[in-house]
Amino acid sequence: MADNRGVVYIEPGTVEVQDIAFPDFELKDGPGVPPENVGRKTPHGAILRIVSTNICGSDQHMVRGRTTAPSGLVLGHEITGEVIEVGPGVEFIQVGDLCSVPFNIACGRCRNCKEGHTGVCETTNPARPGAAYGYVDMGGWVGGQANFVMVPYADWNLLKFPDKEQAMEKILDLTMLSDIFPTGYHGAVTAGVTTGSTVYIAGAGPVGLAAAFAAQLLGAAVVIVGDAIPERLEQARSFGCETVDITKGDPPDQIEQILGKPEVDAAVDAVGFEARGHGPNAKEAPATVLNTLMDVTRAAGAIGIPGLYVTEDPGASDEAARHGSLSLKLGTGWAKSLSFTTGQCPVMRYHRKLMHAILADRAPIAKAVNATTITLDEAPQGYKDFDKGAAEKFVLNPNGLIPA
Repeated sequence: MADNRGVVYIEPGTVEVQDIAFPDFELKDGPGVPPENVGRKTPHGAILRIVSTNICGSDQHMVRGRTTAPSGLVLGHEITGEVIEVGPGVEFIQVGDLCSVPFNIACGRCRNCKEGHTGVCETTNPARPGAAYGYVDMGGWVGGQANFVMVPYADWNLLKFPDKEQAMEKILDLTMLSDIFPTGYHGAVTAGVTTGSTVYIAGAGPVGLAAAFAAQLLGAAVVIVGDAIPERLEQARSFGCETVDITKGDPPDQIEQILGKPEVDAAVDAVGFEARGHGPNAKEAPATVLNTLMDVTRAAGAIGIPGLYVTEDPGASDEAARHGSLSLKLGTGWAKSLSFTTGQCPVMRYHRKLMHAILADRAPIAKAVNATTITLDEAPQGYKDFDKGAAEKFVLNPNGLIPA
């Protein structure tokens, strides 16, 4: 049996690469596994040799200590890999298939899955709807920042690439299908972005950049990206976005300088619960982005909110925010008849079409988010660099399968 190593959360600010158990077709007891999921059999699963697995901003929230993630949790929900073994209940996926793994773990059988809401599957997490690999309160499924991982409900969850050789040539683009490309696209779609739209994206991290790229793909006339980190703003400008430096004041004033008016047709929150205020040396103010987006979105417009918000934040700036309660100007949203869409992106709603866009040379998403390949052993440094605001999307190459 091959060895397996994974990126393990130890304590706030610390991850380590450790030896971990080789996956099999049963969910064992471990950090974060609900008692109801211990011993759960997965004859419908597949074991993958991981080709690429990415560091996500959502992982960073846990590593900063901003969630109730337990020590020992194997991280990683952005996974692309080659099938090396299938369970007896798998009918269509075969050994040797190269596949993208949606970060949502979905059964394909419950009401929500059948209605396309795979981000809130009712059966894969006993604690609440919605499951994911290597994430706090998401069912205890082992993460994929490792050499090997088990994917349950393989026939339903796995997106097989039609041609392995072609896929490997575009692997840095295709690795984004597991999360950030569909997530950014979902943010733009739910914000109503279409031909000729003006769009404001809050946050120039990888999801924000993916949302900006998606808005362009959907036909937006002007895409404006706001952030506090100059390198990330430069990355947004590299593929044609306008930018707003939030350290220099409120976005509406800067948006007006670009568009001639301080409002846009559509807005996307790609920041989430660790938002900061505007201006130099601004402190954390978790409702800032949502309130700003209500201000800058035109009446009858829409706001997509793929940015992560949590029910428990032990590091929050005030007591209410520690339990997910924010001071929102909901009256503004109501008065302007704004629409809001929150929650996990249902990746399966988008990933097949986005795959074909990549394979047809219509979506160079890796360049837009500045994909940077590192080894599994370099993951701890990758987390540190990402935490400092590096304008890069770190892609782990745990088995050395991505060509230099």
